[in-house]
Amino acid sequence: MLERQVYTNDLERKTIYCGAQFDSKKKVTAPAGFQADKYKKRAKKIEWEHVVSAENFGRTFSEWRQGNAQCVSRKGNSFKGRRCAEKVNAEYQLMQADMYNLFPAIGAVNASRSNYNFVMLAGKESSFGSCAMKIAAKKAEPPQSARGQIARTYLYMASAYPRYKMSKQQYKLMTAWHQQYPVSNWECLRAKRIARLQGNLNQVLIKSCGEAGYSI
Repeated sequence: MLERQVYTNDLERKTIYCGAQFDSKKKVTAPAGFQADKYKKRAKKIEWEHVVSAENFGRTFSEWRQGNAQCVSRKGNSFKGRRCAEKVNAEYQLMQADMYNLFPAIGAVNASRSNYNFVMLAGKESSFGSCAMKIAAKKAEPPQSARGQIARTYLYMASAYPRYKMSKQQYKLMTAWHQQYPVSNWECLRAKRIARLQGNLNQVLIKSCGEAGYSI
């Protein structure tokens, strides 16, 4: 649905972290100077990135931490983690599939970011050449162009799902980014399309877009 009904043309088909163009078949045209030292095969296509990582909210579910009686493989082996939560918990399924939290990213960047929290990495250089995404010591610092969208996604997830709570440090950073990097018309249009498809309103963006004079 995101691919076909939200990101509908070439102007909109850009990845969140690197601003790379991609087509309707997920093929990426990397920006000049982009480089990936790892996951090189995954650098050729976009993947749908959970900005608030699935583990970040998934570990609040008992099925993720401990498993469930229904989480048994055909060979009789018990399993837990994402696979179990995805199988048996309806609330987790909603959170994992929430389109407000899913953004296109170059596969190699998505893989490298993993489930790392966003911070400011002072003194670190870009991990991807011309794309100013930094990853070090199991932390990630996104480019300035992505920080506002990331912040408002974190704030949305915390408001929409009471079980998800940010640390005080993370909340402080996201609030600062939200104020420092205001919404764009595209961010508001994206939310409007998702609301129509998903059936719930993003209250964080309704307020922000309204204040900025954008329709939503």
